[in-house]
Amino acid sequence: MTKVRITQVKSGIGYPKNQKATLKALGLRKMHASREVEVNPQIEGMIRTVQHLLKIENL
Repeated sequence: MTKVRITQVKSGIGYPKNQKATLKALGLRKMHASREVEVNPQIEGMIRTVQHLLKIENL
């Protein structure tokens, strides 16, 4: 499976509760926090839900 680095570049303030929960589930608690994750269908859907708040880099 491929790995990607996701970085939160925009705040979740002012967005729906489900998007805030998705950020938390991805392990992103603060602005500019990064995390490397293995891409699977569940993670891919979570990333797609909040892609406007993230920067995604392939590793």
